[in-house]
Amino acid sequence: MIHLLPLMLERVGIIIIIAFLFARLKVFRTIINNDHGTRVKLLLVIVFGGFGIISNYTGIEIQDNSVLESAWLMNVEPDNAIANTRIMGIGIGALLGGPVVGFGIGLIAGVHRLFLGGFTAEACALSAVLAGLAAGYIGNRRQKTAEITPWFAVGVGVLMEMTQMGIILLVTEPFEMAWNLVQLIGIPMIVINGFGTLLFMFIIQSILREEERFRALQTNKAFHIADQTLPFFRQGLNTDSCKEVAQILLRLTDADAVAITNDHGVLAHVGDASDHHVPGEGLATGLTKKVLGEGKIITARRKEEIYCFKEDCPLQAAIVLPLKVHNNTVGTLKLYFKHPSQLKEAEQELAEGLAKLFSTQLELAEAELQSKLLKDAEIKALQAQVHPHFLFNSINTISVLCRTNPEKARKLLLELSVFFRSNLQGARQTMIPLEKELEHVQAYLSLEQARFPNKYEVLFNIEQGLEKIALPPFTLQPLVENAIRHAFPRSKKLGRVTITASSDNGLMHLTVEDNGRGVSGSELDLLGKQAVASKHGTGTALVNIRERLDGIYNMKAGFHIESEENKGTKISISIPLSRIGAEEHYAESIYSRR
Repeated sequence: MIHLLPLMLERVGIIIIIAFLFARLKVFRTIINNDHGTRVKLLLVIVFGGFGIISNYTGIEIQDNSVLESAWLMNVEPDNAIANTRIMGIGIGALLGGPVVGFGIGLIAGVHRLFLGGFTAEACALSAVLAGLAAGYIGNRRQKTAEITPWFAVGVGVLMEMTQMGIILLVTEPFEMAWNLVQLIGIPMIVINGFGTLLFMFIIQSILREEERFRALQTNKAFHIADQTLPFFRQGLNTDSCKEVAQILLRLTDADAVAITNDHGVLAHVGDASDHHVPGEGLATGLTKKVLGEGKIITARRKEEIYCFKEDCPLQAAIVLPLKVHNNTVGTLKLYFKHPSQLKEAEQELAEGLAKLFSTQLELAEAELQSKLLKDAEIKALQAQVHPHFLFNSINTISVLCRTNPEKARKLLLELSVFFRSNLQGARQTMIPLEKELEHVQAYLSLEQARFPNKYEVLFNIEQGLEKIALPPFTLQPLVENAIRHAFPRSKKLGRVTITASSDNGLMHLTVEDNGRGVSGSELDLLGKQAVASKHGTGTALVNIRERLDGIYNMKAGFHIESEENKGTKISISIPLSRIGAEEHYAESIYSRR
């Protein structure tokens, strides 16, 4: 019995070496990693059934309680038996695939063992099938509550091998021969098959961990790239944003060139072949046109499959992926390689993941744009309206002055025309210079002060050089109007409104401060965040201004309200001195392709 152990160890070593080499193949990794559909189950049956056949061929022939040396068993004499590692492959395959797979593996290995012959052939064939069914059932039950660990597999393998010994004793005749055989091979086969199962499961476990690490690295890399490219894809598919994205991809992938197109031309191409893959021109390859037409990923591993119009193009392989918005192909992402061997499975999987992430980013960008456009439409509709009381009061004031002070009436008419022109300008434009906004404010103040002379004064502290800085229309005028209408009701003291504009650290700071009645603490917490119902107003203008600033400056603008009852209110706004008009660029790209 003892001298059988090293021979059995040698046989199990052969199986483990084959398993290790086979584990390097993609098909084996597919079997181990994929969900067990019909195709994968069939592959499991074939692969592990093959391990069972190899175990039969590499078995050790036993004759009259003695070991016969044999390199490869093609048949077994009627009075002889085999000591082998067949149960190891059956048990592992069944644990992975379930009872149906186990039955298939056991049937293949068992029938093959039956054809080899020997006085235990029937018992071994029966035990192979039963072991496959039992191990598959145990594996299914185990996977519902916990993972199949190597040591759990060893326990199942040992149990299956002991069961095989029992079946040999029950089925084989004469019993004396069966008993002598089990005494000789029982412990070595149980020990060695258990040890082999442990090693085999360690190989499988290493494959799973390797794949998990690989996928984690790929996912981390994809998210890192997506994080780097998100600010640019928010601007949509245009030449500037796509060039930045392409440069990031060229730096963070193994591609020799990266290109991005919309549905009719190249928007960016960086890397090799930039001499004829020129942004702003038509599509340079037939492969891109095919992807745009079919909306499917296409991989080219030969230069001829790229269909580049230039014969000496250095790019020999490519993967072209569709960029989709709401299931419509709006462009492509292309990774080019100078050698087909560079287009590995890892690069392909990374590119496919990036295409999905980029498509999602484009969809979110379009949704964000549509939201901004809708908000702008609502705001412009509000801007186009003039408060009827203000209009009537201004006309009445001017009509009175026509008799008492015609020159002042003429100036007020001019101010009223400026006010109307500013209203219309604000309804048509997203951004205007600060000086135009101040003209709007001054026109409003001139008309109000004509109605209420000596009731309040307005001071302007504007830093020189800021007059041309762009800001959203109706940013200051509503704040000044709020101060005039709500800060000084029935106040006997002289009201004062101070408008300040200054710059610091790349920001323009605007403040509108009054010395009026102030706002209570409970109202202050809600001002600018939501409409507040009160007898003095709703605060809708403040909400409007704050939402526009957040939308236009992508949450980079500041809006702050300070107030103290009977002392006054101060509203501060901070906006970047330079603004990238992302929504305009993106709107241009969206409408150009419609």
